Amino acid sequence: MNAVTKHESTKTIFFPLGHLVSTPGALELLDRTAVNAADLLQRHQQGDWGSVSVEDAEDNEYAVVNGLRILSSYQLGDARLWIITEADRSSTTLLLPEEY
Repeated sequence: MNAVTKHESTKTIFFPLGHLVSTPGALELLDRTAVNAADLLQRHQQGDWGSVSVEDAEDNEYAVVNGLRILSSYQLGDARLWIITEADRSSTTLLLPEEY
């Protein structure tokens, strides 16, 4: 792999996740859909907010720069999983919307 190819395949991490926490419902959904939480957390850190509104995506972009809460939303099978990183970056939680 040459340097250009390696650089192109490397994505930027925009913020730390802090302590990772997951609700029982989120763990069950990840298990049921055979989705690796690490893959979703990486997407979240790289600015792939999943299926959020344009307004929420803009809010996330602002939040990354200004130290506010960040919310991503991913559709897993017939359910949705949220990932929320707190404003102080002390923790990130995986949860179902109804567990909020």
